[in-house]
Amino acid sequence: MYRRRSLKILATLGPATSTPEAIAALVEAGADAFRLNMSHGTHEGVAKLHAAIRQVEAEKGHPIGILADLQGPKLRIGKVASGEAMLEEGAHLRLDLDTAPGDARRLPLPHPEIFKALEAGATLLLNDGKIRLRVIEAGDGFAETEIVVGGPISNNKGVNVPDAVLPVAALSDKDRRDLDFAANLGVDWIALSFVQRPEDVAEAKKLTAGRAALMAKIEKPAAVARIDEILEVADGLMVARGDLGVEMPLEKVPGIQKSLIRLARHAGKPVVVATQMLESMIENPVPTRAEVSDVAGAVYDGADAVMLSAESAVGAYPVEAVSTMDRVARSVEGDSAYRSAIHSLETAPEATSADAITAAARQVAETIGAAAIVCYTKSGSTGLRAARERPAVPIVCLTPLMETARRLALVWGLHCVLTDDAENFRDMVVRASRIVQDQGFAEKRQRIVITAGVPFGTPGATNILRIAQVGSPRGIVTD
Repeated sequence: MYRRRSLKILATLGPATSTPEAIAALVEAGADAFRLNMSHGTHEGVAKLHAAIRQVEAEKGHPIGILADLQGPKLRIGKVASGEAMLEEGAHLRLDLDTAPGDARRLPLPHPEIFKALEAGATLLLNDGKIRLRVIEAGDGFAETEIVVGGPISNNKGVNVPDAVLPVAALSDKDRRDLDFAANLGVDWIALSFVQRPEDVAEAKKLTAGRAALMAKIEKPAAVARIDEILEVADGLMVARGDLGVEMPLEKVPGIQKSLIRLARHAGKPVVVATQMLESMIENPVPTRAEVSDVAGAVYDGADAVMLSAESAVGAYPVEAVSTMDRVARSVEGDSAYRSAIHSLETAPEATSADAITAAARQVAETIGAAAIVCYTKSGSTGLRAARERPAVPIVCLTPLMETARRLALVWGLHCVLTDDAENFRDMVVRASRIVQDQGFAEKRQRIVITAGVPFGTPGATNILRIAQVGSPRGIVTD
């Protein structure tokens, strides 16, 4: 399962990929982790997908990550009297709490929290941003608007409010039930939608209670404005470009994507780039050149993972979509410009022993031409530090905990292997040498760099760096 690439691929499962056979095919094609969309299906269906992934994991003998993506609160208009109405540019449109079906002059909006946040001049977006309204006047339970960009509107279309922080919790009642169910089921990551403030993430983390890592989906301008605080609380970020592109000018999204990747890398937390990466492959066996460039851009920026949504969930070519991402990633990472591109965002290590050892491991490995860096990790923090360095050689993470290996499956460059903690220095070297050889990372007489902590098995205590030769009687070349 040595992928020979550092980027990870997160594939969404759905009707097109719901069987163990289909999941196994995606893993063979290059999928490292799977997304379960909690917006669709039942808990029973999610449990079946989870069991199928774990079955494939056991067959492959390789840790596979699972991310449960919460739906988040859905803001929608109500019914339209004739099923559809045409909103004309320049006309006025009233929105209110009256549940009676609407028309081209008035629409029901059953969300009092939206009206509380609106002010004159604010923008309202309907139907995924296709219709744009400007608020003329807002009051208790109503808003008078001007139609800036018109078009057809039909029942229950979505509403976005880009100019305001809404008094809406990121977790609906459904989300709370889904979160508890998914965490008890044993997923490795929970993705939180509708994040506006760090308190949203803190609440979700409290509910997970350590059962899963928490990934904040950045899809609203309010979250971008408070990203430093959000990143401090979250375990990782997802750049949800679809919603960002609705609520913000499209031309700003690429810059925000780069900024979010840079900030997450600086913090040593995984960042996933998501939405419409290979959208045309829902129906076509090959992507567009623009889509390939989009995926390549995320790889050049050093993102930890890229995500497939409908392409792998309901598309006609899910395996081809995954293999396309795999080929693009390997091609980019083999480009001579790749190293300089990702190291343009290098982060100085913090003033700790663990950071100093990890930074030194990268420098030593690249200086001596080591075949791999091997790090022993229990909590996963050592693996995250090693990935933050973005070394030019593979990182082999040895951990005694399957849950740690699964969570790290989304992290750049980490190849996790389940093994017992080292018992002593000699066991540390011999075990690391044997595993890198068995896994295909190194051959006899090649050198590897090993980091670990003493006392062995102590989380976060990385304080040793060793250079070892694979296959030598004692393994140790020098200290």
